[in-house]
Amino acid sequence: MSRQWFRFAAIFIATCALFTGAAAQKFPKESAAEVPWPTRTVRIIVGFPAGSSPDLTARTLAEPLSKALGQPVIVENKVGAGGNIAADYVAKATDDHTLGLMINGNLTIARLLNPKLPYDPLKDLTPISLIGVSPLVLTAPAGAPGASAQEFFVAARNAGDKWSYGSPGVGTVGHIGMELLKSKTQINPVHVPYPGYPQVANAMLGGQLQLSLLPPALAMAQIRSGKLRAIGVTSSGRSTIVPELPSMTEAGVADFNLEIWNAIAAPNSLPKPVAAKLATLFSDIARSPEIRQKLFQQGWQVVGTSAEGLARRVKADTAVLGGIIALRGIKPE
Repeated sequence: MSRQWFRFAAIFIATCALFTGAAAQKFPKESAAEVPWPTRTVRIIVGFPAGSSPDLTARTLAEPLSKALGQPVIVENKVGAGGNIAADYVAKATDDHTLGLMINGNLTIARLLNPKLPYDPLKDLTPISLIGVSPLVLTAPAGAPGASAQEFFVAARNAGDKWSYGSPGVGTVGHIGMELLKSKTQINPVHVPYPGYPQVANAMLGGQLQLSLLPPALAMAQIRSGKLRAIGVTSSGRSTIVPELPSMTEAGVADFNLEIWNAIAAPNSLPKPVAAKLATLFSDIARSPEIRQKLFQQGWQVVGTSAEGLARRVKADTAVLGGIIALRGIKPE
């Protein structure tokens, strides 16, 4: 072969190499066509025990997600620190097959309460979908004073710090939500933390507490049996979960809007096309009639938002709850 042929071959190979590099830049690894996903089992990490509300939600979503993806989807429980251990695990995952079912505290106020938290919800996690929301029920003993919600709050203001309220602990939504309510209504009950909501309800039944914000599933059984009294729900309007109860706003107590919620999030390193695909899948699954009914029975009003919808909710709740944390000087125990 001639030197001219070798020279042509060298030029051809170099040109191909340049084209390949340009193509790689034009079509990065993150493009939908270039990322085969999923290639193995997908994990949903939950920061609460088996049988808890977040765990039940994750397991409800796992089966239809597995069918949609054509790969196994398993739920793993990594319990501790109010779900923040699991959230940190998800934030640091690098396998592109790890997701998290998280409560609102993990995605909003966790870093505000504890600056030493090993993950930053806004920087280290990417929102996928807001799955379900639920109001809390402002609950009092059956014999609480006042024939109406407004009269009850008059009695609460007059009682000052002689009344007590319970929550599942410092920094929980039940705690911060009540502090928000105090700031809007000028009541001043003293906070008493308990290990969990069931213990709070028992303390109220025993007469140790005068009020508390309780999840509907726990509160309504006692309310319907006449053992506790509902003052109102914390959502801006009536909730489909407890449609018989007025909101605080409707009851004329205060302009008040606070909900607990759960959502799917992923590591910020997850390729964007994969995150977009998951957002659509989770939204469709959550809003399907069968799954919607299952989640409703678990105490959730299904939302099934886009990733952008969850991001907006995170931002809004962080601002409101963060303001109360700063105002009241709330710090973790």
